[in-house]
Amino acid sequence: MAPPVPSTFTTRPEIAGTFGVVSSTHWIASQVGMSVLEKGGNAFDAAVAAGLTLQVVEPHMNGLGGDAVIIACTADGSPKVICGQGVAPAKATIAHYRAEGIETIPGTGLLAAVVPGAFDAWMTMLRDYGTMTLAEVMSPAIGYARDGYPLLPGVCGAVQSVSEIFKTEWKSSAATWMPGGNVPTAGTLFTNPKLADTLQRLLGEGTSAGPDREAQIEKARNAYYKGFVAEAIDRFCRENEIMDVSGKRHRGVLSADDMAEWRAPVEDPATYDYRGITVCKAGPWSQGPVLLQVLALLQGYDVPSMDTTGPEFIHLLIEATKIAYADREAWYADPNFTDVPLKTMLSEKYNVERRKLIGDTANFELRPGTPDGRNPALPKFNVAGVKKMIPGMGGFGEPARVESDAMATERYRDGGASAMARAGRAAQGPAEGDTCHLDVIDRWGNAVACTPSGGWLQSSPTVPDLGFCLGTRGQMFWLQDGLPSSLTPKMRPRTTLTPSMAMKDGKPWMAFGSPGGDNQDQWIAQFFLRHVDHKLNMQAAMDAPMLQTDHWPNSFFPREARPGKVQLEARFPKETIEALKAKGHEIEIGGEWSLGRNAAAKREGKLMKAAATPRLQQAYAVGR
Repeated sequence: MAPPVPSTFTTRPEIAGTFGVVSSTHWIASQVGMSVLEKGGNAFDAAVAAGLTLQVVEPHMNGLGGDAVIIACTADGSPKVICGQGVAPAKATIAHYRAEGIETIPGTGLLAAVVPGAFDAWMTMLRDYGTMTLAEVMSPAIGYARDGYPLLPGVCGAVQSVSEIFKTEWKSSAATWMPGGNVPTAGTLFTNPKLADTLQRLLGEGTSAGPDREAQIEKARNAYYKGFVAEAIDRFCRENEIMDVSGKRHRGVLSADDMAEWRAPVEDPATYDYRGITVCKAGPWSQGPVLLQVLALLQGYDVPSMDTTGPEFIHLLIEATKIAYADREAWYADPNFTDVPLKTMLSEKYNVERRKLIGDTANFELRPGTPDGRNPALPKFNVAGVKKMIPGMGGFGEPARVESDAMATERYRDGGASAMARAGRAAQGPAEGDTCHLDVIDRWGNAVACTPSGGWLQSSPTVPDLGFCLGTRGQMFWLQDGLPSSLTPKMRPRTTLTPSMAMKDGKPWMAFGSPGGDNQDQWIAQFFLRHVDHKLNMQAAMDAPMLQTDHWPNSFFPREARPGKVQLEARFPKETIEALKAKGHEIEIGGEWSLGRNAAAKREGKLMKAAATPRLQQAYAVGR
């Protein structure tokens, strides 16, 4: 019997044209990117301008002190990953954090700060792939920071969630985000003059190098990593003890020397061929290969014959995802420090064996594989809402720590910022998804997918001389010895940032991605499968009901797992929900439009298309 025809309903049209397309998580950034294409810039110029703008207009999702992972692909089909994920400081050792009384790296404050990677990633792409000058790509962001932009409701919610901390502890943040001592109102025009000054000074120092474009870019880059920005960050970390989610004040360990020694690496992507499409992701220093592992598992099933919202497809996807994320937890880390057996984990032989773990009922264990006969190592981690140990969930022979009901009901995964503000639960700010995404394809066939994040206004105090916050990506390290992702100086944390690029016939076909922390590759997988296997257009694939599971330990403080828990948007058929419950899944029904923030752009011959999620009512695709 043929599966039901999937819904082709869309909340908005799939954009199509022949000149260029841009899709991002904020309409202003999308329009900025399109304006650069209109002025003759290529996809890489447009992405830099839009990315810098996102740091201004989505300050609760990313910032100039954060991270950005980019896949850039020229029209001839040469994809490269630009790693704007900074490394741990030289003084960030397990011994130091234990001496500070820390067992789990706080998701707020300064202890989790790593080298800010986003700016060098943007500059690297502009230098190596772009055509425009610094002034042409930086001016829009400077203008919005100086002259103002309309505040998103999520920004105001984020400020509200930590307003008491701002007033009592993070006073530089209060000065920036609470003008007149009040939480700003959504939709009002908001300016950040300090950030505008910082961006203007970076531009000024760059242009002082003379007319040569590359010299300008390099000098601006040095002003950030070896000049006034690095000096201000070094001073702020040394001179201030900052309250964090541990309930204590700590100084940061990030220094100017850490910043001066770092450059954004440019690497080949990890790839997997799925039904004639080559999917490209960042390496195992990110969670990106999780999508590749999910596809490798699903390659053995007749996914196209399944109902996209039916229990057979949903159960299979959930169980395959659990298996892939278990391998992430046991094996993924910076390959400069750890031998990650990724080739084996993507092999057919390995996945034939791993598919045998997928049964007819929900599994409640964390089951990493043994690639090449190697034994996995799992950390101790928190299990939310559980009063007894679940076999396998705490690692091999290691008991799980069980937290209190107060911690178990903490639903926010924004790095601990919300945990600091439990007294103000009425407006906790943004939940999972403190990240942005951006895709661009130009008329020449160049394509770029970018996932910027970090430097969230609610997670780290504003550096007063600069007008932006430091990132807290270091919370993704473990303070337990002997794990692939144990805290190590100059090592990249296993970031959740995971842009995607798909190739057909050796050419870039689709750039896509989503915010969402650990959920990114879950939401991306649903979009991709519905588009590729179920033949929904990109917008319909995004608009279809989304789900996620929180089965494994989350990458963000307090590192909780919710074994067997599956969240579904309320639009799933009741029959599907009941069938999943019968299979043993612990189902939690969310809002009708509560999960996923996908964006995508693709090229088919001379025609380009783009789409963006309607969720949160801020993402937009544009093109002509």
